[in-house]
Amino acid sequence: MTRTTFILIGILYYIITVVTLVLVLNFINKREKKKYKEEITTLERDKNLIVNASILSELNKVGALINNDIMQKKYDNWCLRLKEIKDVEVPKITDALIDIEEIFEDKDYKSLKSKIAALELQIAYVKTKSNFLLDEIKEITLSEEKNRETITKLKADYRGILSKYNSNKSDYSEVEKPLELQFENADKLFSIFENAMDKNEYTEVGKIVKAIDDTIGNLKIVIEEAPSIIIMGKKLIPAKIDDINKITTKMEKEGYNLDYLNIPYNITESDKKISDIFARLNVLNLEDSVFELKTILDYFDSLYHNFDKEKISKRIFEDYQRSILIKATKLEKISADLNKRIDDLKYSYDLVDDDLKVLEDIDEELKEIKDDYNRVVDMHRNHTFAFSRLGKEMELINAKLSKTEEKLEQTLRSLASLKEDEKRAREQLDEIKNILKQSKSNIKSFKLPVTPKNFYVELGEASEAIGDMIKELDKRPISIKTLNTRVDTARDLTLKVYNTTKESIKTAKMAETAIVYGNRYRAVNKDVELGLIKAENAFFKGNFKLSLEQAISAINVVEPGIHKRLIEEYK
Repeated sequence: MTRTTFILIGILYYIITVVTLVLVLNFINKREKKKYKEEITTLERDKNLIVNASILSELNKVGALINNDIMQKKYDNWCLRLKEIKDVEVPKITDALIDIEEIFEDKDYKSLKSKIAALELQIAYVKTKSNFLLDEIKEITLSEEKNRETITKLKADYRGILSKYNSNKSDYSEVEKPLELQFENADKLFSIFENAMDKNEYTEVGKIVKAIDDTIGNLKIVIEEAPSIIIMGKKLIPAKIDDINKITTKMEKEGYNLDYLNIPYNITESDKKISDIFARLNVLNLEDSVFELKTILDYFDSLYHNFDKEKISKRIFEDYQRSILIKATKLEKISADLNKRIDDLKYSYDLVDDDLKVLEDIDEELKEIKDDYNRVVDMHRNHTFAFSRLGKEMELINAKLSKTEEKLEQTLRSLASLKEDEKRAREQLDEIKNILKQSKSNIKSFKLPVTPKNFYVELGEASEAIGDMIKELDKRPISIKTLNTRVDTARDLTLKVYNTTKESIKTAKMAETAIVYGNRYRAVNKDVELGLIKAENAFFKGNFKLSLEQAISAINVVEPGIHKRLIEEYK
């Protein structure tokens, strides 16, 4: 491509770019212009809606209702406020709109944006004033319909309240006079309302409706709650108080201490509270009255639980009063007897310090328990505390006594086991001696050609162990731990001698039987004869196991399976 071609292409790209840019800017400008145009139109519409036909219409209605100075003043004030909106506020908005349209025509969009925002705020403010004015006017124009509807509902409620009162008049004997006066007051208020409505005194009607609503509401509460208040305050609670006083007097005669319940004080305070509730009831003030009376009633109901608790606690106290004394005295006697024997036990046995210290602890605990017991019994005699407190104290003392009893029983078992271990050791000594004696007798009775070497070694060890055991039994004091070790050693070694003797005799008998049984084959088989000679040599040397093996091996040549038959024959 030539240089001229490149230049032409470059010029073409430049032209296209410029055209595109112009088109884009023109599009953006049109779009922005359209947006601002729509916003200005909206502002114009909002301005026109500030003072609408509703305000003028409602204000005209009020003008027709004016029949007193108060209404005239209100009407004049509303006209002035409407005039200010129409003649001052709206023109200002109109001027601002004209200014915005001029800026729009000049395409000064930067200034236009802030002007539109400020005018939107101004229109919203004036519109709010206009709406507020309309609401105030409607309170008068709509008051008759609204108040008539409210009064109709209140009259229906009032008729229901009056009907309930007349049907159950006896239930309201305590408040009959104030209720009748309140009914008269309600009737008067209804008449005042009708009179105000006839005279178009709408400024006063709202106050009258509010007074009627409050009166009916209070009457409704009184009619619903007064019977309950009267029954609780005049019948239920006085009956409870009489019953509580009777039970209290009876229980105090029987030795119960009920001071902690503060019954006389609480009865006095309850009477005061009931008097206050009925004083307020006479002026039809029932605030919290039902709640307060139920609280008083619940308190007196709870006293029955406390009375039952005291009766149960008294039985618990009396049971522990007997059982603790008996048990403590018994444990003291056992501990005293044990302390008397402690010197003999110390002489006879090697006691550790803990074994002696626990006896001192037991004596100290029993002394503390006895002191606590006497303290609680003195409290009972002096009527210092209620049985609920005394019962708990006795339960704690009994728990301590049970722990001490357990500790004493464990100590007794521990000390008793010392004698048991010694007695058992002496009995086992006799058994061990008999076993050793039987082992010696057995080894002699069979007349073995040679006594096995390990027999004398084991016999010596067993005899030495028995000697150590006898020495330990003759010691004073005896160490039971060491004695038990000596007993175990002597028993194990003696049983070892016994088992060795038994096994040796058994093997020797089988070897001898096998040799005698095999003699029948000596003349017919030289191998059998040679094997039996070896078996005899081993037998006379005291090697009975080898002798048995050689004899069986020799006989097995001519009589396979001889081993099993020899065992059966031996058995």
